[in-house]
Amino acid sequence: MFGYVKISKGEMKIKEYDTYKAVYCSLCKRLGKNYGFLSRLTLSYDFTFLALLNMAMKDSCGGYKVGRCAFNPLKKCNYCKDTDFLEMPSGTAIIMLYYKILDNIADEKGFKRLGYRLLKPIYKRAYKKAKRDYPHIDEIVGEYIELQTDVETKEMYDIDTACHPTAKALSNVFMLCSEDQTQKRILSRLGYCIGKYIYLMDAFCDLEKDIKGGNYNVLKSLDSEDKVSEKVERQIYFCINESAKAFELLNVKRYKTILGNIIYLGLEDNYLKEKNK
Repeated sequence: MFGYVKISKGEMKIKEYDTYKAVYCSLCKRLGKNYGFLSRLTLSYDFTFLALLNMAMKDSCGGYKVGRCAFNPLKKCNYCKDTDFLEMPSGTAIIMLYYKILDNIADEKGFKRLGYRLLKPIYKRAYKKAKRDYPHIDEIVGEYIELQTDVETKEMYDIDTACHPTAKALSNVFMLCSEDQTQKRILSRLGYCIGKYIYLMDAFCDLEKDIKGGNYNVLKSLDSEDKVSEKVERQIYFCINESAKAFELLNVKRYKTILGNIIYLGLEDNYLKEKNK
């Protein structure tokens, strides 16, 4: 995931932002403890959303405590006392990072490819541990990369087809946040829409770079800037609206206002910010 699923900070209460930061910092700490210090660099807002969602679907919450930041020991941060709910999101982050490195080695050229080749052995040990702990997630991500590679190799320019691998992967991962079959179906829909949103945002933000570099981008088939903007905006708002509908059906136990802030406001804010660039 790429860090597109963010809060709308200006519309969030201070106590809600403090809670959000506590989950963010706790996930960072859990990544470091489980997979080594450098694994903290994989942290993104998208995985914080996954962690919040996973915690929100559970019956209990262990509260928070104050601790020191690993990057700045002079700074105090709030952390979750119970970090079991962060295990799955942290494992997912490492697995996705490793497959992304492999994908970039295949796609990039020159010094960029060399850089990713140097990163591969650094994160391989962490990936092996995450794969051992979460083989099912490794299968999900492996299938996603395979499907995405097929789309790019065949240069498929249908937006729904291009978005499907990412959307399907997030759909399957989100389903792991609950054991209830009804909630799993709702989480599957939410994950699919969020996954499609992430793919579209990434394609939208990288379009100029991909055109210059001659890389695949599903939006390259649209022959004018107006068509790109119109097509992307229609698809983005569809994803946001469908995500909101799914979220309203979820039986969340906590963090409803924080998750709502991200879905109802953050997704749109992030898109408009990128569009205005």
